[in-house]
Amino acid sequence: MDSRKFSCSICGDLLKDPVTIPCGHSCCMDCIKTHWDGEDQRGIHSCPQCRKIFKPRPGLKKNIMLAEVVEEMKKTGLQAAPADHCYAGPEDVACDVCTGRKLKAIKSCLVCRASYCRKHLQSHYDVAHLKKHKLVDPSKNLQQRVCSRHDEVMKILEKHYEQMSAAAERAEKQKELEVSRQEIQQRIQDGEKDVKLLQQEVEAINVSADEAVEDSEKIFTQLIRLIQKRSSDVKQQIRSQQETEVSRVKELQEKLEQEITELKRKDSELEKLSHTEDHSQFLHNYPSLSALSQSTHSSNINIRPLRYFEDVTAAVSETRDKLQDILTETWTNISLALTDVEVLLSEPEPKSRADFLKYTTKITLDPNTANTYLLLSEGKRKARLMTQQQPYSRHPERFDSYYQVLSRESLTGRCYWEVSGGRVHIAVAYKSIRRSGNIHGCLFGFNDKSWSLCCETSRYTFFHNQVQTAVSGPPSSRVGVYLDHRAGFLSFYSVSETMTLLHRVQTTFTQGLHAGLRF
Repeated sequence: MDSRKFSCSICGDLLKDPVTIPCGHSCCMDCIKTHWDGEDQRGIHSCPQCRKIFKPRPGLKKNIMLAEVVEEMKKTGLQAAPADHCYAGPEDVACDVCTGRKLKAIKSCLVCRASYCRKHLQSHYDVAHLKKHKLVDPSKNLQQRVCSRHDEVMKILEKHYEQMSAAAERAEKQKELEVSRQEIQQRIQDGEKDVKLLQQEVEAINVSADEAVEDSEKIFTQLIRLIQKRSSDVKQQIRSQQETEVSRVKELQEKLEQEITELKRKDSELEKLSHTEDHSQFLHNYPSLSALSQSTHSSNINIRPLRYFEDVTAAVSETRDKLQDILTETWTNISLALTDVEVLLSEPEPKSRADFLKYTTKITLDPNTANTYLLLSEGKRKARLMTQQQPYSRHPERFDSYYQVLSRESLTGRCYWEVSGGRVHIAVAYKSIRRSGNIHGCLFGFNDKSWSLCCETSRYTFFHNQVQTAVSGPPSSRVGVYLDHRAGFLSFYSVSETMTLLHRVQTTFTQGLHAGLRF
């Protein structure tokens, strides 16, 4: 077998780790990688043998069968042709550009009237005006193939060919121009139609917004009147109960005062009787004076501490708290409904850090959600894991099993924030996430109510609903989080001089989200 058939078209040696590119030609893997790396800036990648262009850059896989054939050839002692086969011999056409010992020419150019080796022919494939030159197999009698007459005739022919070529190119470009004009005119018509549609959309938005404002004002007015009526009812009931209780107490007070007066009179008569010297008269009057009526003693009166209507106040306060929670949740739903209003023209996706910073959202950590081993800074913008518990009060929203904390803010629309620090889970979660109990219910990333990116020294891992995903990307001390709530995008970026996307989630968010941290 001829070893040249199994040689790399780039290095000329027997194939090493051979790969077959889409056009069918084969090269060493390292050679074709180096060749295509040099073409990356041009945005196209070509075959070094047939010059066929590929977009995008093809993937490479080792040709196992061809590799086995080459290995068998090596075992039988068949090697690549010596390097001398690349240099021109007496019978070969030499490259007109090479200096010193000349290489074999692989093509001749009828326009340049010169022959070129593979290296010096490359410009005819890369330079725009050289691509139009006529290339033929290497020829020693190049002048004869070009023209049988003298150079002046050749110049006239070349000028004539140039004029013909220019006229043909002008005709072709003229057709393209007409097509471009038709396309522009069509786009103008389409644009004018879109402007009318947009104007109609503006009018429809204004009408709908006015109706929504009017209706919401009526609803809130009804709600305010209902609260005012309930306030009046509570006040009336308190006053009525106050009057009843005061009347009852005063009635009992009057009875006690009458009894006291009667007892004082009885005591006076008994004292007078005790001084009677006539024994017969004493014994006669004693039975009638010693008889006492049934006493209403004050010890039977249950005097409560001064908490007569505090229970009412507590009940009203509890109602207020529940109403606040309802209004907060309702406001989030209203905000979501507002962001769901369809807009025909949406802003483009941010690219640079400056673009992302336009959507910067200030995040403050909620101390009512912080685990007792987390210490929050005075501005509630930093969190630190401590070895001792912090003196936080009991709260139903506090995470009690894991070192986690959520933000105060409910995030809707487009939001961007950055987290810097050490090893930490950067998360977003619904407010309805559980705060205690089993691992799946309240741990960020282990349920359908939270999404979490674990940032470690040299790697990232993404968690959602108990599914773990390995994430590749450059390590960074700063991670950016971009949320497009309406579009359903959640993206994490490694922040340095450039923004490198680490991981993106596309889903449908049904509630407002809160930023979270887990140590």
